Amino acid sequence: MSAVVSVVVPAKNAAIFIGETIDSALMQSGVDEIIVVDDGSTDDTVAIVRSIDDPRLRLLRNDATGVSAARNLGARSARGDWLIFLDADDRLRAGAVTTLLKAAKAAPRAVLVYGDYNTIDSAGQAIGRRGLLKGRQKPSGNVLERLASGNFIVNGGIMLVRADAFRTSGGFDHSLRYCEDWHCWCRLAAIGEFAYVPKLLLDYRLHTANTMNAAVRTPEDFFPAVARVFSDELILTKLPDGSAPRLRQAAEIHLVTYSATQAVRFGRYREALAYLGMVGRRSLKAVPRSAAKIALACIGI
Repeated sequence: MSAVVSVVVPAKNAAIFIGETIDSALMQSGVDEIIVVDDGSTDDTVAIVRSIDDPRLRLLRNDATGVSAARNLGARSARGDWLIFLDADDRLRAGAVTTLLKAAKAAPRAVLVYGDYNTIDSAGQAIGRRGLLKGRQKPSGNVLERLASGNFIVNGGIMLVRADAFRTSGGFDHSLRYCEDWHCWCRLAAIGEFAYVPKLLLDYRLHTANTMNAAVRTPEDFFPAVARVFSDELILTKLPDGSAPRLRQAAEIHLVTYSATQAVRFGRYREALAYLGMVGRRSLKAVPRSAAKIALACIGI
């Protein structure tokens, strides 16, 4: 019997993109249902979803309690063996689900299978050059220690998550406003293996309305998630003894560097330099690596 895949799409005021996002999921082989969870939209999001005539599409309503609650509601309602969390402004690339399912079959102990992505702008035009990183390998197997040092998985439709493992992990933490995905992936990594597919499977839309990419976001906005990860007993008990302080510092450096790369992508170069200084105050040894990542962001990688 083939695996059943449910795509969960949290949406709030996503009218400009939601049709394109749903179409990218409907075109996939292997998708059995698409659950759009509207989180209190005041635009035409609901009307657009209702206008799409496909038996695989379902609409649920959330009480404007946030993206984590919306994703959890969709996951609870899903019939699939596997879940895909697809943001309402992103697009699955052709063949993405088939590729992930093939990788999942080859890694029977994996609770999460993930690929890579490229960036697009608000108009849907490619702006990233991550295709230059052909054959790049990310971690597979027991990834918890590596993941705790910094999130290498972009939240969105580039991963399959085993539904029973997601529910066992407790899902997304409603108390976190940012990086709730990283905390969730860490909990999943504490209970099972991950598998990586070195292919570009998602178009990740980069614009100022993104939660993670909004112009006012700073590293301090992301640090509560660091505190949450390193106070989570499920995660801490599976990390090597004595490793938590080192990994916590690495996670902070990762998020500061991420903030710098996003600042570069929006032309905020002074902020990027200030964030590089924050890296240096935590670890001078980390500066060259962070500077290299910031430089790559300048050319869309």
